[in-house]
Amino acid sequence: MSLMTLRERSRLPSAAELDGILWLGTLSSSHRRLAAGAMRVVQADPGEVLCRTGRPAVYWFGVVDGLLKMSSDACDGGAPLTFTGVPPGAWFGEGTLLKGEAYRYNIEALRRSVVAGIPVEVFHELLAHSLPFNRFVVNQLNERLGQFIAAREIDRIHDPDSRVARNLAALFHPVLYPGVGEMLRITQQELGYLVGLSRQRVNEALRTLQAQQLIRIEYGGVRVLDLPGLRTYAPADRMSSGPQRVAT
Repeated sequence: MSLMTLRERSRLPSAAELDGILWLGTLSSSHRRLAAGAMRVVQADPGEVLCRTGRPAVYWFGVVDGLLKMSSDACDGGAPLTFTGVPPGAWFGEGTLLKGEAYRYNIEALRRSVVAGIPVEVFHELLAHSLPFNRFVVNQLNERLGQFIAAREIDRIHDPDSRVARNLAALFHPVLYPGVGEMLRITQQELGYLVGLSRQRVNEALRTLQAQQLIRIEYGGVRVLDLPGLRTYAPADRMSSGPQRVAT
């Protein structure tokens, strides 16, 4: 569906949705009213694109619920490159708004997701007059820089188990994705889209990571047990005995 269709379907956020946006609670009452009054929320269906490469950036977006994918268009006949997943609690696009550029990436819903947006004019108004908002945005940019440096390292890893471990760790970032907590709702197929592996190979990697007590596979998602271990996982960490088979 088109971006205009998403706009037409948008609505004001509920009180519960506003309460779940942590940075709103750091603002003064007047700035909170400004942000909440301008914010719109929309439900995006799987495959719908909220941001498309080359289009002007008009909103600062946040994920209330669901899972999005950030990717580039295919180049020279190759496959599109997936940069990262965007889980609940994430706000993104501030760099593009600050530079006044068009989007250099696509944001697509992997599952039915609820996404909030603040108009670019309100984003800059808050940036100009709210110190807490400034701190939040600067912290976002700093953490995101570290995230993309790590993503470059992941791109050079050819071991599938390590790729799954490092990508999972990125999705459990406590600052960028505070809505995830210790349990990420994600299917093996969705994780495969993000990592660039088949569902079957992702299943095998998850079983390996679970056998090493780094994660626990639960109904509807994955629970992290050892986040530092996921971030530093390497093939040499594997146990001498093969991973036990678990239900999927």
